[in-house]
Parts: sequence; C-alpha cells; structure tokens
Amino acid sequence: MRKIILAALGIAAIVGAIFLGNYLIEKNQKPKPTFKKQIKTVFVKNVENKLIPIVLSASGNLTAKNKIEIYSEVSGVLKPSKKLFKAGSNYYKGETLLSLNNDEFYASIQSQKSNLYNLITSVLPDLRLDYPSEFPKWEKYLQGFDLNKSTPKIPEFSSDKEKYFISGRGILTAYFNVKNLEVRLTKYQIRAPFSGILTEALVSPGSLVRVGQKLGEFIDPSVYEMEVSINAAYADLLKIGNDVTLSNLEKTKNYTGKVVRVNGKVDQVSQTIKAFIDVKHTDLKEGMYLEANLVAKSETDAIEIPRKLLVDNTAVYTVQNDSVLTLSKINPVYFGAETVVIKGLKNNDKLLSQTLPGAFDGMIVKINKK
Repeated sequence: MRKIILAALGIAAIVGAIFLGNYLIEKNQKPKPTFKKQIKTVFVKNVENKLIPIVLSASGNLTAKNKIEIYSEVSGVLKPSKKLFKAGSNYYKGETLLSLNNDEFYASIQSQKSNLYNLITSVLPDLRLDYPSEFPKWEKYLQGFDLNKSTPKIPEFSSDKEKYFISGRGILTAYFNVKNLEVRLTKYQIRAPFSGILTEALVSPGSLVRVGQKLGEFIDPSVYEMEVSINAAYADLLKIGNDVTLSNLEKTKNYTGKVVRVNGKVDQVSQTIKAFIDVKHTDLKEGMYLEANLVAKSETDAIEIPRKLLVDNTAVYTVQNDSVLTLSKINPVYFGAETVVIKGLKNNDKLLSQTLPGAFDGMIVKINKK
C-alpha cells in the first residue's frame, strides 16, 4: 500500500510540473505584433516630349585674337617718347610704340648713300660718250637724289650693254647695300600694327636694348578668342558658325560668341577635340575665365530630366494606373553635367520627379496630388 501511495504521488507531481511549466511558458509568450501596411507617396510629372537642344558645356580663358610679342631686331638705347611705353597705354594703328637711338647707324647709311652718288657721278661722262641716249635718265636720277630722303629706284635698263656697264662699275651693288641699310633703319622704330593696348612693358627710356630682346606685349582688345575642349564623341555635332552662350563664373553676365574653328585632331590622352570661339564685348579682358554652352544640335520627341532619376543609365520609374511603380526602359541621347536628355517615353506618362528610397518594380504607391 505504501508503494502504491508513493507511486501515485510521484505521478501526480510529474503531471503537476508539466502543467505548471506549460502555464509559465504561455504566460511569458508575447503576442505577435501586427503591422499596418504603409503606401509611400510619390511626386510625378507628366511627360511632354518636345524639341530639346543639345548643349555642350565647356570652359576656358580668353585670349586676344590679335596679339603680338614685341621683340627688337636691332640694338640701341630706348629713346623717350610723348606717350610712355607702359602697360595700359593705348596706341592707334601706325602710331610709334617705341624708338631706339639710331644716330650711328644713320651716319653709316649716309656714308653708303654718298658712295652710291659718287659712283653714278663718275660714270656720267662715259655714259655721255658711249650711251648718249641713256645719259638723260641717269642725269635726271642724279638730280633727284636727296641724301636726306629714301634712295629712289634706279632707272630701268634699256639694253644688256647698259646693264653690264652699270653693273661693272659697282653701282648695282652699292644701290642694294643702301636699300638693305634703309630697311634695317626702319627697325629702330616700332609702330603699332593695329589699334590696341600695351599689356606688358619690359623696358623703359634709357635702357640698352639688345637684338632679340623682348620688349613687351601688344593686343587688340576688341576681339577675343576662347579655346574649349569638347568630348570627341560629340565632335560631329560641332559646326563652324554655331552660336555660343558665354557667362562668367557668377552667372551675372552673359555674352554671345560664335564657333570660328574646330580642330581636326583629337587629343589622344583626354580624347577631346578643341573648338575656338570668337566673342566681342567691351567688358571682356584677356585672361578672363568664362563658361560656354555650345548648341550642337536638337533632338525631337525627347525630354530633359535630372541624372539622379536614371536607373543604371537605361531606365526610369513611371507610375502606371496611378498606383503601380514601373521600371520603364529609355534611350539616353546626351548626358550633361546634371541633366540627361532621354527618348522612349510617351506623352502624358507619369514620370517620377523625385528619387524614392527603396523603390522597386511593381511597388504600390500613391501620387501626391498637391
């Protein structure tokens, strides 16, 4: 009887432990949370395909189209002039930029001229005797010979005999020596080849100027040229004569230029091609940094959107049936710095106008009607 009672108590204890354990487990279990399904709101815009101009953006510095560096071909001391040879000085075409002292060289020319004059004088008696018909023109030439003026051109030869006679007396050699010195004499005075402004002056009055020495820089401020580099992929779009919109870095001033040259060579390193733009404006200065927008061509039935809306550069998100987000394939035709021109969407398609984090094809969304 004792064993039976102990066995019954043991069984009762085991059953009680099982029930107690199940009770404690059920008590500690938390109810499963219930989540409310959330539909995200998106912003869209209706697609309106139209003619979109392809604008190539580039930048560069202005350089004067007419620009020369002034060098000396002769040596001498720089003479003072009425207008100071200083940066910022304006000169008209033909006006003297600077003059070098030429007293010694001028005396040398006068000596050579005198020698030529004496040679012609010495042959006049022989001309009167041997070539009487040619004597008057040489006598007239000698009468018009002025040592203080440019040497006149020698008379034309009427026959080979006359030519041999004059040449044999050394007159031709003396004449061309004088003309050579006269040409060199003009190099002691440098004149402005066009109206412009001096942007650099490296010498001052009294300075000794040597042959080949750079004296300054002279530009025409009326026309400037800007060199820009364009991706070679768009080289076929660049056309001479295309209008270009230029602006400063602050975007406060705009200018209009024109493509005047396009290089025929592609840079092997950067794979770009150089285009040259002419621009005129009184506000422009050499060295100014400008940004250029070149209208290369126009795409029909296209739309321009921000680049951030692209998905793998091949698709964009549209909303179908006002609720389903759909990944639509497109054809990008031109990539700008911040925008892209695409084709392939239909008019009135609802294009996602702002990026949506976690977006996927088939996602249920709600369009913002505001």
